[in-house]
Amino acid sequence: MSTPGPHPGPDSGTHPGPGREQGLRLAPFRGLRYVAERVGSLAAVTSPPYDVVVRPDGQRHLETADPYNVVRLILPDAETPAARHGKAARTLAAWRAEGVLAADPRPALYVYEQRDGDHLQRGVIGALRLTPPEDGVVLPHEDVMPGPVADRAALMRATRANLEPLLLAYRDGDATAALVERTATTCEPLLDTTTEDGVHHRLWSLTEPAEIAAIDADLAGRQALIADGHHRWATYRRLQAAHPPGTPWDHGLVLLVDTARHPLRVRAIHRVLQRLPLDRALDTARPFFRVRALPGHTLDTALDVLAEAAADGNAFVLAGDGGFHLLDRPEPGPLDAHVPTGRPTPWRRLDATVLHTLLLDHVWRIPDSPDDIRYIHAADAAVEQAERHAGTAVLMHPVHEQVVLELARQGVMMPRKSTSFGPKPAGGLVIRSLDLD
Repeated sequence: MSTPGPHPGPDSGTHPGPGREQGLRLAPFRGLRYVAERVGSLAAVTSPPYDVVVRPDGQRHLETADPYNVVRLILPDAETPAARHGKAARTLAAWRAEGVLAADPRPALYVYEQRDGDHLQRGVIGALRLTPPEDGVVLPHEDVMPGPVADRAALMRATRANLEPLLLAYRDGDATAALVERTATTCEPLLDTTTEDGVHHRLWSLTEPAEIAAIDADLAGRQALIADGHHRWATYRRLQAAHPPGTPWDHGLVLLVDTARHPLRVRAIHRVLQRLPLDRALDTARPFFRVRALPGHTLDTALDVLAEAAADGNAFVLAGDGGFHLLDRPEPGPLDAHVPTGRPTPWRRLDATVLHTLLLDHVWRIPDSPDDIRYIHAADAAVEQAERHAGTAVLMHPVHEQVVLELARQGVMMPRKSTSFGPKPAGGLVIRSLDLD
């Protein structure tokens, strides 16, 4: 079921957007796209965003789906980071030389549609001008880690490409929405494919100067919330700072979705603690939370119990031994002692805040490193990984999107991987090569 979308933008009443010159400025670009006749199918060369691919199983599955799957660019396989990035650059160059990827003849903005059952999402893909944080044009809401930012920056430097778009949410762009809806309902798409997850994808190009100018005027003065792609946004900013003004690094590839018309789904991102046995996790949590086994529950019913408990306060479901266990009703004393003060109350009450500051840092003493914590979007995959490694899956309940927006407007960062907005754009449908700008 869809939930109401975030409400950033100048039409939101008490939160005026930035001025005309500082607003969203979306530039057309010559998209680099797969040539359908050179690949097994367009669906087989797509990939979820790099941080959603469940490594290593998901990566191998994508690599074997088609020899030209875009995962070979976004998650290249080699022994060292430098070797991975160099391999991606060579692969991209080879695919262009072989005619597997070809540039569109004219710069364009791209209308992108995703249909997942009864959920329809439409938006516009383009090269967004990067602006300083103080301008308030693009609102992040999650912290990032330097390691992934450095890795993505090195990959983008090596390939000189934005390989997958970020997802940004804005609101009430009437002229843009009219163009998007008219294009999607009256024009033949550039591509039309259904990926193995059942999502139907269609893509169109907008190349007429009048259409591009109308979108530019409509988006001017508006702001957007980063729905997905905080590390890639930080990467864009890092690469822009490393180059002089006026280069292609002043822009980054994004998908803009008007959530007044196409509300995003908001889901949780779960944690797998690979080195923490479940029995130890439960025993050490008992002085701080009520701990209850959920005998006879399936994953779906355990998540239903979690949703009910989360309505009354912080709650988590732990798994890893074939069953499910609810942690709820935290003791107020430890919360006051270990959750940092000096932040807004909504931030202090976030499940992710309590999980990281009380349970992970104080109770379980788990460092936030890839060897100790894996962030997984699908609950069933998190449970499977925990059972495989004899570890603990911490299943989370989604944050309400209004809380996300309120904190973002105050400049308060949530713990990383606190939310998962979607549907996320598929990788491999259109790439931005900086050499074509």
